[in-house]
Amino acid sequence: MTTASHLIITCEHGGNLVPPAWRGLFARADRLLMSHQGFDAGALTLAREMAEAAGGRLFFSKTTRLLVDLNRSIGHPQLFSAITRKLSTAGRQNLIALQYRPYRAAIENHIREQIAAGHRVIHIASHSFSPELKGRVREVDIGLLYDPARAGEVQFADALQAAILQAAPFLQVRRNTPYKGTSDGLTAALRKQFDGAVYLGLELEVNQKHVLVKNRHWPRLRHAVVHALRQALISIEPTHPGGE
Repeated sequence: MTTASHLIITCEHGGNLVPPAWRGLFARADRLLMSHQGFDAGALTLAREMAEAAGGRLFFSKTTRLLVDLNRSIGHPQLFSAITRKLSTAGRQNLIALQYRPYRAAIENHIREQIAAGHRVIHIASHSFSPELKGRVREVDIGLLYDPARAGEVQFADALQAAILQAAPFLQVRRNTPYKGTSDGLTAALRKQFDGAVYLGLELEVNQKHVLVKNRHWPRLRHAVVHALRQALISIEPTHPGGE
């Protein structure tokens, strides 16, 4: 029987750092590293604030996604960037062994430990997306990505969306936008390992238009999300009749 829920926050694209062993590959890639291809601007700031405010365990990486993408499954065509795809098979396997597997394993092992202790794990993966893609402006401010076939994730997305809009009605909060919640990613991979009764995974995507310029809504957005998260966690916590 599960007891109280346990929150984890992850941020797979929290920075654009290049470890010393691979800096030679990125000698002329400063502009690329600073772009959305290099990292998710604002995602780590929000992840830290959510974890601190809601008492969640934080897992994050500051290494650029251009090295190896921690939010992609092994074999996915975007696991490696155009830069690292040119490495030998041994070179790519070395990246997986040193950069990819330790991050994934730490999260998976922590979830297993919490489930074994009787907890239901609620996981929020903090990400951000570019304001425009292929000439199309993305109007949504926050996207909540989840699996519609998992009742617990639907309930959590409902509660989180309602709480964000109550705290900040000026925001456009959409579900499974700008990406599908079932697309390849960390939460999708974890769903294959853990049953919906003990694992809820939701990817929170923030429009970088609030981050990349001095947007007055950015502090308000973060405050609204943090406040909403606390409210949503309370609202979906199982109740036990008789105080049991």
